[in-house]
Amino acid sequence: MSAYEVSPSYIELLKTLVAFDTTSHLSNLEMIEYIVAYLKGLGVESTLVHNVEKTKANLYATIGPQGVSGVLLSGHTDVVPVKGQNWSSDPFELVEKKARLFGRGAADMKGFIAVVLSLVPKMLAAELKTPIHLAFSYDEEIGCVGVRRLISMMEGLAVKPGMCIIGEPTHMSLGVAHKGKLAARVNVRGLESHSSLPANGVNAVEYAAELIVFIRQLANQFAENGPFDESFSTPFSTLQTGVVTGGSAVNIVPNTCQFKFEIRNIPAQNIDSIYQQIQDFAKQKLEPRMRQENQLCTIDFDVLSDYPGLLTGADEKIVNFVKGLLGAPVVGTIAFGTEGGLFSERLGIPTVICGPGRIEQAHKPDEYVEMDQLKQSEAMIENLILALA
Repeated sequence: MSAYEVSPSYIELLKTLVAFDTTSHLSNLEMIEYIVAYLKGLGVESTLVHNVEKTKANLYATIGPQGVSGVLLSGHTDVVPVKGQNWSSDPFELVEKKARLFGRGAADMKGFIAVVLSLVPKMLAAELKTPIHLAFSYDEEIGCVGVRRLISMMEGLAVKPGMCIIGEPTHMSLGVAHKGKLAARVNVRGLESHSSLPANGVNAVEYAAELIVFIRQLANQFAENGPFDESFSTPFSTLQTGVVTGGSAVNIVPNTCQFKFEIRNIPAQNIDSIYQQIQDFAKQKLEPRMRQENQLCTIDFDVLSDYPGLLTGADEKIVNFVKGLLGAPVVGTIAFGTEGGLFSERLGIPTVICGPGRIEQAHKPDEYVEMDQLKQSEAMIENLILALA
């Protein structure tokens, strides 16, 4: 037996990974340092790409020959909060019940990372002719933030991966497209006055309401007239306002109002042009009216998070390649966003989404991944190893 074949099982590894509380507002360094040590024990060196504060890190590693394109297996290390959720067990202690493994991140997406790490010894033993690259990121859950620094590093690589599989929970179906997203905050600055003298003030809440109505009208326009992409369950771009705050008392004309809205665009529709329409309405229609009443009034926008959509053609090489690894997969779109659009758009790497677990279990109390899903993921990566040997 090769020394490479002696390795923790993916269940043992998942138990260890779940125990690291990598909620996005915390550091992921303990988990990353564990993975670095694990890989180094197998003779694999890692490259870390930190955030500015050096409190978080992405990891990049290559198994197999250097300077060759290869296949990238990608996942994020952060998880969403458990605060306020009613769990049946400790969310950071893996619990097995009825062929299901419960724990925060079990499905989204430490299960996939555990399977990948458990198979590194087999990758090494196979003496790959084409390499497998690993990319594990931070802060995906708050808008695909951390992976951007990793991608900046990868832009400088002499040879980039030729294709990418992101192991987000798709129930092992093959996702080839998802919508993009932009979330923004709008700050409306008016002028307060006594409500008995409304002409002396500029009502920030009412101007914000006009902009919110405009956003709603755009949403209705897309729902009625498209463009449409019937491969999505909601086959058009959507907009919605999620948070509104403003004013202090009913007898004061409010001088401030803040609201947050989001756009989720089908890949064929440019999200920047949608966002620009909203800004143009505010700056060209609303703000001039406000400034006629008071020159200090403004409407300002801040982008809170954004990531591009993913659109990988059904006839692209990666789709047929991964279909071969899976056997007879379901191929289609996914409802949630991933880092895939960034790998595809910024690096030009053809990307698909395929991993164990159901997105319906993610972000909820008692998150779990089915044992059978992990076995299917293991089989996919074992087939990948055979294909690249």
